Amino acid sequence: MDEFSQFFSGQETPKVLVTSSRSASKKTESFCEEVSDIFPNCQYVKRPVSHLIKDVIRDALQENFTHVIVICENQKLPETLILTKLPEGPSAYFRLTSIKSGKDIYKHGRSSAHNPELILNNFTTRIGHTIGRFFVSLFPAVPQFHGRQVVTFHNQRDFIFFRRHRYIFDDQGQRVTIQEIGPRFTMKLEALQKGTFNRQSGEFELSHKSADQAARKRSFIL
Repeated sequence: MDEFSQFFSGQETPKVLVTSSRSASKKTESFCEEVSDIFPNCQYVKRPVSHLIKDVIRDALQENFTHVIVICENQKLPETLILTKLPEGPSAYFRLTSIKSGKDIYKHGRSSAHNPELILNNFTTRIGHTIGRFFVSLFPAVPQFHGRQVVTFHNQRDFIFFRRHRYIFDDQGQRVTIQEIGPRFTMKLEALQKGTFNRQSGEFELSHKSADQAARKRSFIL
């Protein structure tokens, strides 16, 4: 069963919900807002203190969202990103590192509402194909090239480097320069699960916590 078939057949338009852990810090909320700006059809909603992840997913289904992104924190800093495809999964769990806000990037550019072009590098294994298709399904299928925005997911030894740029042509159209928009961060896949996110009873295709020492050294995406 292909959970992304509706998107790739043109029957589904992505609608993404971004939220945080409960009682999130200002830095985590700010990062959530930046992440929500990445996707053309996305909404950031502050998570109620009483809501578990299953409650977030339930509410998202009622509002016809196609994806849920939950950014959790540790010591008041963003630490993990949970990505769930609705209504039937899969779900992926990533560790976040090297986060840099767009405003902290030297000579950063401004984003626009255009559908970006996508670049995915080194998603070659079966799990890699799943993760790559997962990322692609977050964005409208047809990029708006006149917006000149590019989103890149570059995998290197299972560390996925996220970058967002805009490119600018000179007056003669002979040369092009790029300007980073941000945010900038790195993701490490920790787990891939069938169905919507359920840490206790979910069926995992990949889990680094349960893998032995030799398996942890393998590359699962490349």
